Amino acid sequence: MSSETQKILTTDGIPLEVSLKKAEKKNKIKAFLLVAPLLLFIIITYIFPIGEMFTRSIDDRMVTNMLPKTFKAMETWDGKELPPEEVFAAFLSDYRALAEKKEHGKLGQRLNKEKNGFNTILKKLWRKMEKFEDGNAKEQIMAIHKRFRDVKYWQAIKRTAPPYTMGKYLKGMDMFFDEDGKVVQVEEDRRIHRILWLRTLEIAVVVTILCFLMGYPIAHLLATLPMKYSNLLMICVLLPFWTSLLVRTASWMILLQQQGIVNDFFVMIGLVADDNRPEMMYNKTGTYIAMTQILLPFMVLPLYSVMKTISPSLMRAGKSLGGTPFVAFWKVYFPLTIPGIGAGCLLVFILAIGYYITPALVGGASGTLISNQIAYHMKETLDWSFASAMGLMLLTGVLVVYWIYNKLVGIDNIKLG
Repeated sequence: MSSETQKILTTDGIPLEVSLKKAEKKNKIKAFLLVAPLLLFIIITYIFPIGEMFTRSIDDRMVTNMLPKTFKAMETWDGKELPPEEVFAAFLSDYRALAEKKEHGKLGQRLNKEKNGFNTILKKLWRKMEKFEDGNAKEQIMAIHKRFRDVKYWQAIKRTAPPYTMGKYLKGMDMFFDEDGKVVQVEEDRRIHRILWLRTLEIAVVVTILCFLMGYPIAHLLATLPMKYSNLLMICVLLPFWTSLLVRTASWMILLQQQGIVNDFFVMIGLVADDNRPEMMYNKTGTYIAMTQILLPFMVLPLYSVMKTISPSLMRAGKSLGGTPFVAFWKVYFPLTIPGIGAGCLLVFILAIGYYITPALVGGASGTLISNQIAYHMKETLDWSFASAMGLMLLTGVLVVYWIYNKLVGIDNIKLG
């Protein structure tokens, strides 16, 4: 019997194998169409913005586009001594073109980030260049200000020649490219970003620990109390969600100030003297207290949802087998709550490491986090490329923490209920 006659046919006379493949293909198309809106939403609200941030953080074409003749003339310059006349002439020609388009100020602001003082000397050049004579551009430019006779300022222009650079990421770690293209650290008194990164990590870890220490017994109480009391306590836990974050932070500012309710209570019970009230505002102490209270529900809810599924008979069984209440808790109950602990700690840590409003209002100088620095560069200095670079560094740090947690604990062990 031939292989053709052995094939199983459907009622339509189509081979069964072909019919099954068509049905499977249709099912795949239907499944894709069902998830397509969510996929499109993720691409528009997540993938595209991150891609735009990355492009902005490495894009350094602004100076290249503004000074095309200058960079063309600098191709043969070794960068060790002052550039030749051709470079000065090309720079003057490019700068005049920018001045006619009213864009010379942008060049000064950009180059000033590369080398301090650039904005000042370019403004002076703008005021004086109308009196320049034809030829001798080098001599006339250097006569305006002594900084034009400093080779480092011309080296700074040459460093901006590549259209893409990782300089913003180096700046976020207090490093930069020197005149020879080597990565070096900034002066010790200007190393502020590493301090901010370490402080952000420290505060996020401490707040996570405090939330765990306070949230675990609260969640246990919620899971073991009778329903009518448990519901009342749950309302108290969820109550902060019904209040604006800004209002809650402002409330803590009132409570923690030196003449506030908390300090008045300490003085009333004799814990501190009236003339020696502790400072709990505009420092790490206030940041710890306010952030712990605000993020506490994010720890309690995952823990409660896991604890609620644990049968009370397990603890009774542990005690009946000879274990003390503590041993029964540690050996039986606590391991079963680890999925909730993992979910709560990971959620609180990720929220804390990117927190902005509370540290900005309560933290002061010693409680400033990296998120406050990102907002500062977006609103004050308008250095969006640097803010984008630090934002991506923060996102990468969160993903690394997530990856480490997955390797050590396993993301499958996280449960929200």
